[in-house]
Amino acid sequence: MNKINNIFRIFLVFVLISLPCFSQNTEIHNEYLNVFHSISSHTLYDYVEKLASEEFGGRLTGTAGFDSAAAWCADLFQGWDIEPAGDKNSYFQTFDIPYTLVFPGCGIDLLIPYKGDTIVKSYSYHDEFIPGATSASGKITAEIVYAGYGISAPELNYDDYKDIDVTDKIILIEREAPVSPENGKELFNKWRPYSFHQYKLKNAVKHGARGMLYNYGPIVNPNNAYDPDFIYSHIGEEVVSDIFSGTGKKHSKVVESIKEHLEPRSFVTGKTVTIKNTTEYHSEGKGSNVIGFIEGYDKTLNKQVIILGAHLDHLGYCYEMIPGANDNASGVAVVLGVAHALSRIKEHLRRSVLFILFGAEEQGVVGSKVFLENPPVPLKNILCFLNFDGVGCGDIIHARAGKNYPSFWEYISVANSTFIKREMKTYYTENLARPRLDASRFMWKDIPSISFSVSGAPSYYHTPQDDIDIITPEVMEDLTKIIFMSVVRMANAE
Repeated sequence: MNKINNIFRIFLVFVLISLPCFSQNTEIHNEYLNVFHSISSHTLYDYVEKLASEEFGGRLTGTAGFDSAAAWCADLFQGWDIEPAGDKNSYFQTFDIPYTLVFPGCGIDLLIPYKGDTIVKSYSYHDEFIPGATSASGKITAEIVYAGYGISAPELNYDDYKDIDVTDKIILIEREAPVSPENGKELFNKWRPYSFHQYKLKNAVKHGARGMLYNYGPIVNPNNAYDPDFIYSHIGEEVVSDIFSGTGKKHSKVVESIKEHLEPRSFVTGKTVTIKNTTEYHSEGKGSNVIGFIEGYDKTLNKQVIILGAHLDHLGYCYEMIPGANDNASGVAVVLGVAHALSRIKEHLRRSVLFILFGAEEQGVVGSKVFLENPPVPLKNILCFLNFDGVGCGDIIHARAGKNYPSFWEYISVANSTFIKREMKTYYTENLARPRLDASRFMWKDIPSISFSVSGAPSYYHTPQDDIDIITPEVMEDLTKIIFMSVVRMANAE
C-alpha cells in the first residue's frame, strides 16, 4: 500500500507541475491568458528599432545616447506604474564609467619594401580591422613582433616576452589564453587572470610596446584598459596572414604549438605597419542601471524577489555607429515586454518582481557588479535571475545554465511545452571564464541564474551590421510569452 501511495504522490506532483492553470481563480486565469495573447511581435520590434536608432547613438555607457535610452526605458516603467528601485527613489542606479569616443580617420597600413621603394597595403574597415575602442589617439609606425598571448606568468613558467625586445614596437597577440575551461577547472583557473584584455594591454605597456594588433574578430570591444601613449586596433585573418607571410611560419601551426606545449613561440616578423586612430578619452564618464519593481501582494512571500534583466548598453560609434539591435536591444525589448505584461496583472502576483536594464556590460560587465554590491533588495531574498542577451536573431532559444538549476528550469520548460512549443535547448556551465554576461556575476553570488540567447540565423556580433534588418520579431514574441507565464507561475507557487 505504501508503494502505491508513493507512486500516486509522484504522479500527483507531476500533474501539478504540468498544469497550465496558473491560478486558483478561473477569472484571473483568463486575465492571464488575455495578457499573454496581447504580447505582440510588432511592439517588441518597435522597441528594438527605437533602441537601435541614431537617436541613441549606439548606447555606449557614459554618453548622452545611453542616458537618453535609459530615460526612455524609465519613462515606460513609470507609464506602466512600475515602481522605481534606483538611487533616491529614482529609476537610476548611477556609477562611474570612463569611456572613449572613436572618430573617422582610423586605419592600418602594411608597409612592404619593394625595389628600393615601399608598397602600402591599406586594410578595410570593418571586415579587416576595427579601431581599438579604448585606444589612445595618434599614429605609430613600427616593426611588428609576434608575442603569442601577451602573457607573463612566472609561476606557470611561461612568458611570451622572454628573449624578445618589444620596446617601441607593435606587438601582434592572440585573445584569451592557451588554456581554456575545457582543459579543466584546476588548470584553467591558474591561467584565467591572464585572459583579461586589460591585463594584456597593461603587460604590453609594461614591456615597452607602443602599439598592438589584437587578433580579435575584428570586432568592436570597449572592455579594455586605456593608456594615453598606447595605440591599438583589432584585426582579422587577412592582416594576420599578411604578417606571417614570408616568415616561414604558419599562424595556425604556431598557435596550435603554444597550446599543446604551453611554451611561447614569439618572434620578430620583419614586417612594419602603421596604425592610426583618432579618439577622445573621457575619465569623467557616468553610467547607470535602470531598475523597476513590482511588489507582490502576499505580505510573507513578497520578500522573495524574481529578477529579469538585460544590458541596455552597446558600443556607440567606432567610428561608425554600432546599432546593437540583437546585442542587446532585443534583450531589453523582451524585459520591457514581460514588464508591461506583468504590470497589467500585478495585483495578482504574490512574490515581487524586479526589472533591471544594466549599463556598462560591454565595458567590463560593470553594471551588474555595481547592482550586486549595492542591491535594492537583500541578495538572500533573490530567488532567481533571468538574463536576456542576444535574443532577437534566429529561431532556436538557448538557455545557459538551465541544467544547473533544474527546479527553476522546469517552470520555463513547462510554459514552453504548454503554450509555445518553440525549439529550446539548455546547458550546464561551470561559469569559469572571465565574465561575459551579467548572469555570470549573479552565479558567483550563488543566485540561480539562467541566461537566454537565440541562434539559427546570421547575426553580426559587435559590428555595424547588427541592425534592425537582422531581427526576427516572432522569436522575441515567443520568448516573452514563455517568460511571462513562467514568472506568473513562479510568483504564485506555494
